[in-house]
Formats: sequence, structure tokens, C-alpha cells
Amino acid sequence: MQRWRGLTEVPEDWGRSVVTIGSFDGVHQGHQLIIGHAVARARELGVRSVVVTFDPHPSEVVRPGSHPPLLAPHHRRAELMGALGVDAVLVLPFTPEFSQLSAEEFVRQVLVERLHAQLVVEGPNFRFGHRAAGNVEVLAELGRGQDFAVEVLDLRISGRAGDGAPFSSTLARRLVAEGDVTGAAEVLGRPHQVEGVVVRGAQRGRELGYPTANVETLPHTAIPADGVYAGWLTVDQERMPAAISVGTNPTFDGTERTVEAYAIDRVGLDLYGLHVAVDFLAFLRGMEKFDTIDALLDRMADDVKRARELTDEG
Repeated sequence: MQRWRGLTEVPEDWGRSVVTIGSFDGVHQGHQLIIGHAVARARELGVRSVVVTFDPHPSEVVRPGSHPPLLAPHHRRAELMGALGVDAVLVLPFTPEFSQLSAEEFVRQVLVERLHAQLVVEGPNFRFGHRAAGNVEVLAELGRGQDFAVEVLDLRISGRAGDGAPFSSTLARRLVAEGDVTGAAEVLGRPHQVEGVVVRGAQRGRELGYPTANVETLPHTAIPADGVYAGWLTVDQERMPAAISVGTNPTFDGTERTVEAYAIDRVGLDLYGLHVAVDFLAFLRGMEKFDTIDALLDRMADDVKRARELTDEG
């Protein structure tokens, strides 16, 4: 899969393509359907497939300070898109100048002159151009004059998380923020993941017999609600069952919110300075303040037991 940043990196000899455009935060199941359809149609037409996305998130440029919590960083999104068979991912720097492009100019510069779109695949709520003036109807009308077709997929989610509502990153973010990581996984099609570098913390877990990896998460990461979770800690492609704590460690009057993962039954791990990933499988309990260390240890032992059982099943 090819990765380009900016229109100038698109090869001059790039031929006709099937394109889909969006932020694609999380590459959730709705995104997977759109991208998968674009890949399948590209193969049918004998051309290549391209996903176009933006950095930073457009809302941060249009409304500074409103950057939404991110379900996945760009490199993770590209990996997920590559697994769906995409031929190329184009990341467009979303600048104030770029935000001023009209719908017509966006189509001309991106879809026609650089990507030579033969077909564009989108969801029904797709908007583009200055002040989001363009929608799928406008896109289809412009396509008729620029020799590309438009296909629109209607995407709905069933199950307890969505109740027939459209797949959306907004829904996934809300579920993550509420600590409903099981519901979020229904939207995403996989457990929600955060990543970052392991840094030194207070090292209380080590003193208590449960050494944890204190993960310094990436900026704007969507962090689940405070509590204890079952999941996995992945280091250098090795996935280990884990009990995960999110919060301020109220038993010790902590003030800094952290994500800490204890790799179950693993001894002697030295993870400081390593980039790791934490996947959230299930919510175990809310964050509590314990009156004694013994009470905390009893609860931690139970947390680890339940996390071990759930990850064995998962």
C-alpha cells in the first residue's frame, strides 16, 4: 500500500481510481463497509483504490480547541485500511487555506486532477468543501460533469450499542467515554485500543506485587472512563492478557489521570521507553478509594482473576 501526504506526493502517472473520502477515525464497521466496497469496485473496474483523509481533524481548524478524542492515530488507521486491501492512502494537511476550498475546487484539485477518479464511494452524511457546503447530491452532480460516478452506502448498526442507528465515530467515542468498551467494540469491529510510550510512574504497582506499564498516551486519544478493565497489552507484536486501570489512583490521593496495564502472570518485564498498545475488552468495575492497602490488594486479586478469565474466553 502506498502512503502519500499532500497532493504533490501523488505520482504523476497515477491512473483512474475509485476514491472514498473522510476522517475515518477508528475505521469502524461503517468505514470498513465503505472502504471494502471501494476496494471491491476498484477490482471490478480494473483500477486502484484510494482513501483520502485529513490531518489534523477538520474541526480543529474550523473551530480551534474542538478537536474530538481520537479513536485511532493516523498510522493505525492506515494499517487498518491496508488490511482491507486499499492500494493507497492520501493524507491531506487540513490547513485554514485548504478549508476555504469550495466544493467545486475540492473536486477539481483532488478527485479530478490528481486522483483521476472514476468512482467515488461515500456514506449518506458525507460533506465537503468550504462550510461543508457539498453533500452527496452535489458530489454526484459535479461527477456528471467531470466523468466520475458516485455510489452512496446506507450504513446502520444493530445490536445493543447502536439500536439501528448509523455507524459513527461519535457513537464509538461516546461509548468509550462512558466506559462501555463492549459496546464500542460492536461499533469498531474490534476492541478499542490506545497506545503510547511506557513511562515511569509512582511505581506503587510494583511495590504491591502488580507492576504496571504506565502508558503516556498520544495527544487527543479517546480514553475510557475511569475504572478497571480486562484487555491486552501488546509489546513488539506480543499480545499479553492484562488488567487495566484508568484513573487517578484515589486510594493514594492521586491527581494525574493515567492508563496503567498489568501483564497478567508475566514476571521481569522491562517496558520503560517502549511503545505499547492497550486493548480494552470489558469493563470490570468503577474506580474506588479503599480504606486499607489489604482491601485494595483483595480487590486487585479479584480484578486479575476476572481479567484472566475474560481474556481466556476472548
